[in-house]
Amino acid sequence: MFRDNPLFIDAFAGCGGLSLGLLKAGWKGLFAIEKDAFAFDTLRHNLIEEGRRYQFVWPEWLEKKPWTIESLMETHGDELVGLRGKVDLLAGGPPCQGFSSAGRRRPGDPRNQLVERYLEFVDTVRPKMVLIENVRGITYDFIGGDEAEDTRNFANDLVGRLGEHYHVYTDTIRCSEYGVPQQRPRFFLVGLLKAEGKKPARSESPFAKLRASKARFLAKRGIRSRTTCKQAISDLERNYAGTGPSPDSKGYLSLLTKRPRTDFQRLLRDGHEAEISDTRLAQHRPHIVERFDKIIQECRDEGRLGIQLNREMRERHGINKMATRVLDPTKVAPTITSMPDDLIHYSEPRTLTVRENARLQTFPDWFEFRGKYTTGGERRAREVPRFTQVANAVPPLMAEMWGDVLLGYAIARQRAGREKLAA
Repeated sequence: MFRDNPLFIDAFAGCGGLSLGLLKAGWKGLFAIEKDAFAFDTLRHNLIEEGRRYQFVWPEWLEKKPWTIESLMETHGDELVGLRGKVDLLAGGPPCQGFSSAGRRRPGDPRNQLVERYLEFVDTVRPKMVLIENVRGITYDFIGGDEAEDTRNFANDLVGRLGEHYHVYTDTIRCSEYGVPQQRPRFFLVGLLKAEGKKPARSESPFAKLRASKARFLAKRGIRSRTTCKQAISDLERNYAGTGPSPDSKGYLSLLTKRPRTDFQRLLRDGHEAEISDTRLAQHRPHIVERFDKIIQECRDEGRLGIQLNREMRERHGINKMATRVLDPTKVAPTITSMPDDLIHYSEPRTLTVRENARLQTFPDWFEFRGKYTTGGERRAREVPRFTQVANAVPPLMAEMWGDVLLGYAIARQRAGREKLAA
């Protein structure tokens, strides 16, 4: 094997979906960077606190608190420089909202400028590998305005800048083809440090290895490459699980915990035998329940399950937003978003719970979320509540698959280094 598990740092870690997958694959987490207090609280509770199943080692010099990349580099620049050449993988990518086709896509969005901070961090630490995930909108050109920066492609910027020191590979992957029960097309970039070895042949590239290992990876876990949303959440149906008072929200009901009904559900129970958290149900008014009931039936009758409501249906039911869909139980879910009312349950007149969204993201049932459930108004720009934490995360199953692939490169490089020393 190897002397020690390879080290990774997770930048823009959110609630820890990418970190969890890498830890499960056998990587050792050094630390994670996340600025939002709610998201960091979730990360700390599940992956940092003592006694956790998967846990960061965390250096003594780094305070266990929310950090921005800027503040971390300013406060602990010397320690970061001291890590140069010692970190095997820098994972994570800048926040995606500014690139998303669902948003305004402004080239000057401050969140887009975090790409520069990320590249500065790479230059400081110089990890042996880089893994970046983002929405596929990062690959689209920003066009508009009179200034040069108003026509820009951030994916090309990343490839060009990282290409100075790394062999860079990019592709857009639909996570539904890798066992994740939602469509979720995502841009991935993998960089392999040039100084560590020659560029792998095309058949040995990270994406080729990912595709070649998919069937074996999923079969080992007893699941299929395409998991429907009903296979993911049917044990959380209200009529099956029942309800009781919410343990963390007075006046709300939560779903209770019953035995799993599918192999996918058994996988995500992951040995968890206590009540499942984050199952608080929305408090829909009677006329909303009636409206959802009619919409579900109409979508079934008109063959529009999993498809956005058309204008006629929206006008008939007084719905202004265009993103509303009813889940199709026979297919993967649409890509989940931070808006709790974007998706309606396939058979029950209600929106989904945080846990149901977490299932569609492949978070195990023992993983508990912290902070507010939702937020609104001006706070949406400053807070990352539970629904948003789940939506922003890298699916842990996808992250674990990447962890397996990149672990192979790390092991091969360690072996080559030992052989070189022995010679």
